Amino acid sequence: MMRLNDDLTVRVAVHGGGMDWVPSPSPGVDRRMLSRIGDEKARATSIVRYAAGSRFPTHGHPGGEEFLVLDGVFQDASGDFPVGTYVRNPPGTAHAPGSVPGCVIFVKLWQFRADDQARIVRQPGEGGALPIRPGVTHVVQLFADGHEDVRMEDWRPDAEVRVANRHGLELLVLAGGFTEAGEAFQAQSWLRLPAGQDLMVRTGGQGARVWLKAGPLLHPDVCAF
Repeated sequence: MMRLNDDLTVRVAVHGGGMDWVPSPSPGVDRRMLSRIGDEKARATSIVRYAAGSRFPTHGHPGGEEFLVLDGVFQDASGDFPVGTYVRNPPGTAHAPGSVPGCVIFVKLWQFRADDQARIVRQPGEGGALPIRPGVTHVVQLFADGHEDVRMEDWRPDAEVRVANRHGLELLVLAGGFTEAGEAFQAQSWLRLPAGQDLMVRTGGQGARVWLKAGPLLHPDVCAF
């Protein structure tokens, strides 16, 4: 069984933009693995690339699936999901995903609570605007249920930004960049911090856009793996 960045008690940073693509069992679908427990059936956080015209066969998600479209258009029987779309498919759902034009997605598998049954689709621009704070120009809440808070944030250029971290925190850089703990982050960089380690960053001259999730890094009642 593969185990990759599975220790949730330590800080983990992975710079996906510089990683090699690893082929999946489906031709034309490749992955950059950020965190994983398992082989093909896995609790995983990954960046996945679909070549134009590629498709996965129909498969289920017993533990749920959460994804953000980073590039292109992701497609399945429920519709087309352009860049910037955020989707939560709860435990028990199934689909045959693919992409006619090609796409790249950030995806998390088998990390839902067993009772999390809400299907969420946020097309680009959808979501609730939240108050800004120092160093932040725009905040859109994509999902919140009292257990998780998922947001898209825009951070000012050359700014200091802090995010309190009571329960656990992870982020993916979508554009721009910053430094954190002396380490440089750019597009497709992923950072996971255990509870109690607040996020403190300094953005660069372009600022940064990030996907951000606050909540337990593994729910105590997560759907059985």
